Amino acid sequence: MPKRSKSDELLEFEIHFYEKLVSAYPDFTEALIPLGDAYTRRGLYEKGLQMDLRLTQLRGNDPLTWYNLACSYSLLKRLDESLDALRRAFELGYRDATDMQKDPDLLNLRQSPKYRQFLASFTSLPAESKPSP
Repeated sequence: MPKRSKSDELLEFEIHFYEKLVSAYPDFTEALIPLGDAYTRRGLYEKGLQMDLRLTQLRGNDPLTWYNLACSYSLLKRLDESLDALRRAFELGYRDATDMQKDPDLLNLRQSPKYRQFLASFTSLPAESKPSP
């Protein structure tokens, strides 16, 4: 059996810790957020998606929650759902277009023609309506 790295051990500890918290307190967003992130870092994209879906129920008006949901869908190559979540994030005020263009979690979505159309419609907004980078 190969030896696990210290970072793998810490990630497993983190996942276990937050799973225990979420088990005891299912609506504890301060545990759901890092648990979803830890699942994603571990490559457990379906589990990360479940955390993001739960967070959209609890924090439906938070643009970053919808952005993270778009990332989860993109990682799972569910591109239409990813784009829908990204649109919702923009409707709610998400404005970090520069980060969006570099985020590795959105790589699959960025390769989609629909994403390019979305981006083109975003960049064609009047200057006062454009989200700031």
